[in-house]
Amino acid sequence: MNATNSIIAQADPGAGYRAQQAEIDAAVARALASGWYILGKEGEAFEQEFAAWLGTSRAVGCANGTDALALILRGLGIGPGCTVATVSHTAVATVAAIEMAGATPLLLDIDPDTYTMDPDELAAVLEDPPPGLPPIRAAIAVHLYGQACDLGPMLAACERAGVVLIEDCAQAHGATLGGRKLGTLGRAAAFSLYPTKNLGALGDGGVLATDDFELAERIGAIRQYGWRERYVSSLVGVNSRLDEIQAAILRVKLPRLDDGNARRQAIAAAYDAALAGGPLSPPARRADAGHVFHQYVLRSPDRAAMQSRLRADGVGTGIHYPVPVHQQSAYEGRIALGPAGCAETARASQEVFSLPMYPELTDEQVERICGALRNLAG
Repeated sequence: MNATNSIIAQADPGAGYRAQQAEIDAAVARALASGWYILGKEGEAFEQEFAAWLGTSRAVGCANGTDALALILRGLGIGPGCTVATVSHTAVATVAAIEMAGATPLLLDIDPDTYTMDPDELAAVLEDPPPGLPPIRAAIAVHLYGQACDLGPMLAACERAGVVLIEDCAQAHGATLGGRKLGTLGRAAAFSLYPTKNLGALGDGGVLATDDFELAERIGAIRQYGWRERYVSSLVGVNSRLDEIQAAILRVKLPRLDDGNARRQAIAAAYDAALAGGPLSPPARRADAGHVFHQYVLRSPDRAAMQSRLRADGVGTGIHYPVPVHQQSAYEGRIALGPAGCAETARASQEVFSLPMYPELTDEQVERICGALRNLAG
């Protein structure tokens, strides 16, 4: 690798700022000049614009995506004495949110092709719950890497069991299933607005969405100490608010989100073509789903060697996620697992790695990455 071929970063949130710098700077200046920095007009406008873009009746901004999940659980009254089923192959935030709400996590295995929850195992635990756990009251479906879970059978299983299905859309802004945007299929949905997300702030941020007006109103109060009247808590609440500066930035970025997702899809198609005939297969896609490629994830039993070869050709990679939640020291041995024991999850964690993926990658960078991928066949 020569000096002109510096490493192409796997993620570059600064590129998103530079691409819209003038508009973002103007939005920040507008928010600063307003003199109102928490739960003001920028936040209200972003909530309305996000709900309209998504196709839900209500959106509620909050401090981060983890809080968005925890607020949904709190709003639904799911906490101590309740179990929530989700996956171990996810950002630890999903499980942290369940415990923040006081509920008990139950971690299920994944489909090895799409890395999302195994719907058969969910149906099995809802029909015959593991002993020693509180009743299962909710399931959190994590739409991972930009692609939908197999939601049809999951929704059916939850309906049979009287269990709420919540969508974790932290990596799925704009992804679809059956022509519908993810985040409109369950009871409520949580979105992270972390800087590297498909829709990212320039700091922490989160938003949740629902068509349940009463739930949205309740969560809107819970996010600010349970206030419906200032300084008077009618509900037990928390402090989780999206600030006006981040809301103003997100209002600039939201209208460009669909174009950004289309660019991600075009980059993914280029990677697919470059992998033809080589040792690695492109990521699996569901036939009825629109993948927005928050990550472009490959899999190899020789992961370290593949990453090393790509790095030698100037291509940075990442691993999402190197240690499953149930094997991390904070959770190992105290979190219940489903009957599959998360075996597929453990295998995937040793083999997956992610290529650079963000809309601001230049055509020249994409071609360099594709050249490195073609070299893997040699």
